[in-house]
Amino acid sequence: MTRLQATKPIKFVESCEFVELCEFVEPCEFIKPCEFVEPCEHSEPVIDRLENEKKPRPQKPPNSLWKELAMLAIKIVAILLIVVLLFTFFYGVHRVNEPGMSPAIRSGDLVLFNRIGRTYAIGDLLLLDFEGQRQVRRVVARGGDVVDITEDGLLVNGALVQELEIFFHTPRYEEGVDFPLTVGERQLFVLGDSRENATDSRIYGTVDINDTLGLVITVIRNRNF
Repeated sequence: MTRLQATKPIKFVESCEFVELCEFVEPCEFIKPCEFVEPCEHSEPVIDRLENEKKPRPQKPPNSLWKELAMLAIKIVAILLIVVLLFTFFYGVHRVNEPGMSPAIRSGDLVLFNRIGRTYAIGDLLLLDFEGQRQVRRVVARGGDVVDITEDGLLVNGALVQELEIFFHTPRYEEGVDFPLTVGERQLFVLGDSRENATDSRIYGTVDINDTLGLVITVIRNRNF
């Protein structure tokens, strides 16, 4: 029987993670000794990989935890500072403590007002200060309008005003301003929704726009009432 002999060296495949160290591979007559087999540059011996997996993960040093807490505290302080600046120069909150705007706004309700929004339209609610007491009042007339109060009700420029949100008759006060009244430029005539007992422009006359505190934009109800 003729014995086959290798006429050409067999081409070897580089080892990978599934091939153990070459010292365990036995040479044969058709395969070169394993000392010529080099491990793949992208592979990692199985034993070394298992040992690396068993190593504990590095923990953050205590100093990094304090740094994170310090950064969190700085962010909280920055947010609080922004809120304080907003409610000091741009917005404000007032707790109503008088019944002049009932039932739209009751005593105990909170109102959020815009300090820089002082362009008012008819029907807008604004915040003003009268004799040291803050009031929320409704705009019923602006500069150039003529206001009169008769037995028929509130008249602006000779027309009877239809106010769907008002449930009370609008009377004159015996001790108050004289009607008809012409509203000056950059002035407002304001009334409380509780027309029978509210202290408003029927008592202290027109209000200068520069003396108002801001436009009411939100009413927060007090659930206790």
